Amino acid sequence: MIRLQNVRKTFRSARVLDGISLEVGLGERIALIGSNGAGKTTLIRCLLGEYVHDGEISVDGVNPRRERATVLANVGFVPQLPPPLKMPVGQLIDFAAGLCGTEPARIDDIARRLGLEIDAIRSRQFVRLSGGMKQKLLIAIALGRDARLLIMDEPAANLDPEARKIFFDLLAERVQNATMLISSHRLDEVSALVNRVIEMDTGRIVLDDKVADMGTLHSRLDCRIVLKQPDPAIAKALQGWKFAFDAEDTTWTGEIAGADRLRFLGVVSRYTGLVTKLDMTERPH
Repeated sequence: MIRLQNVRKTFRSARVLDGISLEVGLGERIALIGSNGAGKTTLIRCLLGEYVHDGEISVDGVNPRRERATVLANVGFVPQLPPPLKMPVGQLIDFAAGLCGTEPARIDDIARRLGLEIDAIRSRQFVRLSGGMKQKLLIAIALGRDARLLIMDEPAANLDPEARKIFFDLLAERVQNATMLISSHRLDEVSALVNRVIEMDTGRIVLDDKVADMGTLHSRLDCRIVLKQPDPAIAKALQGWKFAFDAEDTTWTGEIAGADRLRFLGVVSRYTGLVTKLDMTERPH
């Protein structure tokens, strides 16, 4: 469904995408992970035809840059940052529904499921909504159509806990009829949905794994790392996990979520010259 071949993108002198080659098949549900600046949003923008780039991209055999309207007609998209639209909410819903041939009431219904009091804000400008309201409305517009491809860039970032749960329930209802690409900082959050994990770092794909056993993403693992010598760089790299260590230590113990297993191994693999032993034991359920 999606094919990228040696895609490169440079802003001024900074290479943001560095030779990305990737194929996504129909029905795959991908968690796109990576730190800020890894290139996730730029990759998504290239997929949507927004940026000029080197290399080739096709969506269902169509070039999204040359035939953007054709590609976007089949895509439900939630951006990382909401656009500064001054259009009233009701007008925006009617406009979006008309573009994709759906009923405005369908968008209204999804917005209400997310906890958005749509009737109370119908005359308000989109730009004047709170961050959470904007996100709920953009999600409702994306899911209120029969899009075969859902592309979502940090879609749950501004949602309250209840709306976050409802949002992922809504996505779960689409797993049989949509291909998904979901950018997220929290792999555990999307683990119940995805069947493939792709990690980016400095514009490259550093990890690409299909998830054979969904149970592994919900587990927790006890880990032990032994180093040849103390090293502050690896200590800093692993600060995001629950490890008992100091920059002067050579043996560390801690735990990671099963959903973070692939990302953790990807980080540790950068320091293979230092690591003499790595044990990971899954806790019994």
